[in-house]
Amino acid sequence: MTKNLTLAIEDELLDRARIIAAIRRTSVNAMVREFLEREVKRESSVAARMEKWNDRFKASDQNSQRRERRVSGDKPTFDREEFYEEVMRERGLL
Repeated sequence: MTKNLTLAIEDELLDRARIIAAIRRTSVNAMVREFLEREVKRESSVAARMEKWNDRFKASDQNSQRRERRVSGDKPTFDREEFYEEVMRERGLL
């Protein structure tokens, strides 16, 4: 279902938009709709990437906590090689 939307823009901007729309053989309405679709898709993509990274950070934190429990004595709490292998496995590269 489509809804009507009223925009308030300067006359000169509308005139230029109409010229661009004519060159592209479309309408200003279609250009605005496509712009909004792109922006919503981009924002959704950014949100999905952020969620994915947050999941990875949480998993990394959990793995780090497990490592800390295993470490005793003088051993470091962070093992670069072990972390690298975990990241590579998560990405399906190992």
